[in-house]
Formats: sequence, C-alpha cells, structure tokens
Amino acid sequence: MQVDVNATSGPLSPGRILAVLRRDGPMTRQELQARVGLSRATMVERLDALSRMKLLRTAGRQASSGGRPAELLAADEAGRCALVADIGVSHLAVAVADLTATVLAVRREKVPARQDPAAVLERVLALGAELLAETGRAEDFCVLAAGIPGQVDPTSGANTAPPSMPGWSGTAVHDAIAARVRVPVVVENDANALAFGEHLADGAPATTMLGVKVGTGIGSGVVINGRPYRGVTGSVGEIGHIKLAGHEERCACGRSGCLAAVASGRALLRLLRPSGVRTLADVVRQVEQGREEAVATVTEAGRQLGGVLATVVSIVNPQHLRLGGPIGALPRFADAVRAAVLDQAHPVALLGLREITPARLGDQAPLIGLAGLAADAVFDPSTVDAQLA
Repeated sequence: MQVDVNATSGPLSPGRILAVLRRDGPMTRQELQARVGLSRATMVERLDALSRMKLLRTAGRQASSGGRPAELLAADEAGRCALVADIGVSHLAVAVADLTATVLAVRREKVPARQDPAAVLERVLALGAELLAETGRAEDFCVLAAGIPGQVDPTSGANTAPPSMPGWSGTAVHDAIAARVRVPVVVENDANALAFGEHLADGAPATTMLGVKVGTGIGSGVVINGRPYRGVTGSVGEIGHIKLAGHEERCACGRSGCLAAVASGRALLRLLRPSGVRTLADVVRQVEQGREEAVATVTEAGRQLGGVLATVVSIVNPQHLRLGGPIGALPRFADAVRAAVLDQAHPVALLGLREITPARLGDQAPLIGLAGLAADAVFDPSTVDAQLA
C-alpha cells in the first residue's frame, strides 16, 4: 500500500500515521515521530487512540546499542478480522480472515443457479455468524467483503450480473449488506478478487497481474501497481461477451458468437452433454480421466480464450497471467491458453510476460483477494479518522 503522508487527511491524523506504519513499519516511536513530524504529546495521543481501536501492536524491541531497547510499533493486521464471501452462479464460499489476508475458517455450499439474491445474502450473513462464533472472533469482526460475477459499479456497489444470474442485475449488493451489519462493506467483481489474491500470493509486488476466472462464465481482472483497475464504469475485464469472428453459437446474453458461448463452463456443459456431463465437476473429472472428447473440447475452449487474451496481453502488457475457476485450473486448458497467447500476442508484450499458469492459490484466490481488499478498506486513513471522530 503506497501512502502519501502529505495527502488530504494530513500528516497529523491518526489514519495517516497508521498508514506510514503499515507501509514502512515496524519502527520505534522516535523513528515514527521523526518520520511524520509530530510533537511527543500529540504522538502519544494519536497512538493511544489507535491502540484503543485495536489497530496498533508492539512488534518486539529494537536491537540495543546500550540502555533499554526501544519498543517497535506496527499496524495490527491480526487483531481484527473480516468476513469474506465469494458468490458464484451455483456456489457460495464464506470465510473468516484476519487483516493479513490469512483465511482462518471457510464454509462452501452449492446454491441454486437462479437463487433469489436476498436469500443468498441472508445465507452469507448466517454462515458468517456461524464462522465468527466457531473461531471466537465475533468481537474482532470489523469489515465484510463480497465478490460477485459481472460488473460492479465502483461508486454504488450495485451489480450488473452476467446473464446466468439474471435476478442479480441492478441489485444494490452493498446497500443490502450494509443495512444488516454495522461495519464497512466492500463489493468487488469476483475476477478482480481472484487477481488481487494472486497479487498478494506473490508478495504484493509493484507488477501487473491479469487474472482470469473460468467457471460457469468467463471474466478477468487486472491489478496494476497493487490496486485493481476497474475502469470508469467497473467493466474492465468483461471479456466473456466479446464476439468471436466466425461463431454464431447462441449466448445466454441474447447475442450470438460471444466468447462465453464458445469457451465457458456453460458452453462446455452444452457441448459435452451427450457424453453424460451434467456439472462442471463432471467436465473436470472426464478431462482428468483423459476422455478423448472432453480433452479435445476443453482444449479448443482454451484456444479460443487464449486468442482473446492475446489481445488483452498486447494492450495491458502484464507480467503475470493466472487462470482460476474449475475450468481455468485444468492444466490442459491452461496449456491451450498459453499456446494461443504465445502464438498471437504482440512479440514485445510477450517479452514482459513471465508466466501463464493456473492460479497459485486455487479456489482460495478470490477469498484471499477479498480479505486483502477488506484490510485496505479498514486501514484507509479516511476510514480510520472517521471512526475516531
């Protein structure tokens, strides 16, 4: 997290002090005082306020060159926790995570594909309450983050869902959750959450990460210099409904020839139904068993996605491309994507592309990404200062 101590809330605010500690700590009180330019009395006041909010901790003592070693201070990223929810077309995962983005407990469930949004969000809160009780962290709960497919308005948190989730379009997900909990609420596109989780798994370097989620549908997310890039209307990464030349397959969105109609999990279910496939787990199982038709169909889907991603790579020029979701994680699918990108992307863009691989974190990636985004929301200087005020 990069913080300018001279930004709007000013170097004297507790939130800005905490941001410096989170970015540069641990450090002693004297080092922190010199860094932000406060008097000793004001520093004590600010640090006491942060301690009362459980946002500050001691992190040992500085090596001594004589005399009593000075105490080291750090932002407390383990003392409080978040609820995070990865909501999909037919699945729901809810977890408790601390603010280091470490998942402490998780519960996964299947949900009906056309489940009412209010019922799903109610289930998120019910599972969250159970997990907080089981982990003994109910008193530490300070933020809730939800990841959902489709376009998320970056201002309101309202969702424009993919066609496979028609009941969700226009749902004010943020407001619906915020009306039920007394903590900040973060709503993020699920592919952005996946990309951010993979970014954190790499140690949060200042690089560009392209994350692609292939499950029932197809979506992608971009992280640039440590932050998800969402675009003006939150539609960055909506690649599933790019039209492919020479294809007329009917898409759930009502158009023909969309990438999702050719290469998504839903498309694979349609194509492999004569082979007895009924679920994405069936697709995965048949590919892992080496069933010829399933392998060929999944390989072709990966090739089609790779052709689209070759253009994305040429425009975004990322260092990393990670594939998640039950289909994206299949090695044969990833191999086909990789071959198409390497064959079709701009050669100069490929010079910086270090890898095209399945997600390092597997199905944990969106949850960890959401936990990281939740932590950034909690430690945002304006949020900290508003809570103290």
